[in-house]
Amino acid sequence: MEYFNIFTHIILIMALGWYLITNLQWYNYKLERVVLKHHKWQWHITYFVAPIVLFYLLPDMYFAIYFYLLFLTSFILWNKKLDRPLVLTGRVKRFLAILLFTTFAITALCLASESCHSTAVFIPLFVAFGISHLLEKIFFISFKHKAKERFQAIPNLKTIAITASYGKTSIKNYLYQVLKRKYKVYKTPRSVNTMGGIVLDVNRDLPLDTQIYIAEAGAREKGDIEEITMFLEPEYCILGSVGEQHIEYFKTLDNIIHTKMEILKSPKMIRGFVHESVPMKEYKTITKFPDNLNVTMSNLDGIWFDIIIDGEQQHFHAPILGSFNAINLTAVILTAYELGMTIDEIKMALKDLPQVEHRLQKIEAGGKVIVDDSFNGNLEGMLEAVNICSTYEGRKVIVTPGLVESTSEANILLATEINEKFDFVIITGSLNTHLLSANIDDNKLYILKEKKDLEASLATLTKQGDLILFANDAPNFI
Repeated sequence: MEYFNIFTHIILIMALGWYLITNLQWYNYKLERVVLKHHKWQWHITYFVAPIVLFYLLPDMYFAIYFYLLFLTSFILWNKKLDRPLVLTGRVKRFLAILLFTTFAITALCLASESCHSTAVFIPLFVAFGISHLLEKIFFISFKHKAKERFQAIPNLKTIAITASYGKTSIKNYLYQVLKRKYKVYKTPRSVNTMGGIVLDVNRDLPLDTQIYIAEAGAREKGDIEEITMFLEPEYCILGSVGEQHIEYFKTLDNIIHTKMEILKSPKMIRGFVHESVPMKEYKTITKFPDNLNVTMSNLDGIWFDIIIDGEQQHFHAPILGSFNAINLTAVILTAYELGMTIDEIKMALKDLPQVEHRLQKIEAGGKVIVDDSFNGNLEGMLEAVNICSTYEGRKVIVTPGLVESTSEANILLATEINEKFDFVIITGSLNTHLLSANIDDNKLYILKEKKDLEASLATLTKQGDLILFANDAPNFI
């Protein structure tokens, strides 16, 4: 029986460790965010607090019944339902290996002393977390140094760094598509925008014949963008639209603005392109945008807009949805022009500009018009998506969790617009359900309890001829 209890104890600690590292991976390995910013606190109780408390309170046999019949079964099912399950990266594997070794070592000591049952759960977790955290710090310093050497070894490399509260990934992708017509260009993949992600990208994937490297810089706290800027030392910096996105981390808009402005500290900056939402003095190296922008038309076929360059009005068209994208494209045009592309070259590149996946991406399938805006999570962009889709003549359906990491007022405004312009609303996730449902008519409302049921629900709730807008897509841990 003693060996069975030891086995149960080891499996318990590994399950707790698996839950801990899963949450750490979601929140960029910031323990304080896992503890203080987690949106599903009931998961912490069910899969972390409860098993620890019951481990101390229940006799071994009763705990084993609870552990194997209730906890382990529900824990396995919980993992299977996650839309963002744990990715077994090198860091995760190292943590789990350290935890397993520490658990075996402490279990052996406990068997010898027969006096440490009360600390046998916490100590392996604390030790594994501490050792893992220290190791990753050491590894990162080495990886960062290696990446800096590799980065500096590329001859005549020009670097463009992009940050914004929203739109930075779109600017990066559009700029890449335009510049690659003339130069050998490489961009950071997907939404990689942290120091760790950029270091990994430079070490692993940046081609040594790259002429222009485009990177986006994100932030969760003061100093994040400055760290990236001092590592990349970009010659060209784009500071896009700034707003209250991630306000819960920065507390005030001023804090957000000052953090985003860290990108302009690059010691090698030749030209900075700064959105007019950023209050700053005029400098010779700074170009404000979008100066004299005029959007002439925006619909489900694209956008048409005019801007003034070198005193002349230029006309542009791009098959991209959303009038706000004219602002992003203005930054792209100005940067490409600064780097030596002609206006005609830029216009030709914009005409064939591919849509960015999951950002107002129009898809026609099964007799339905799908507008995939699932990677857009800011109020301005979501309202624009709602307005564009409102021009559709058929039935309009929206699938959304609302705004994440934003204010109640913003969600109420969004819900009001949705209620006015859409015929049917499917709410996903529980974060904003009370706010959205209170401001949307009951007869057009459907609350989806499990995201795994979305496909089946759409099959029964929508029909041919419908337009379906996917507006934001928060993972189910939010």
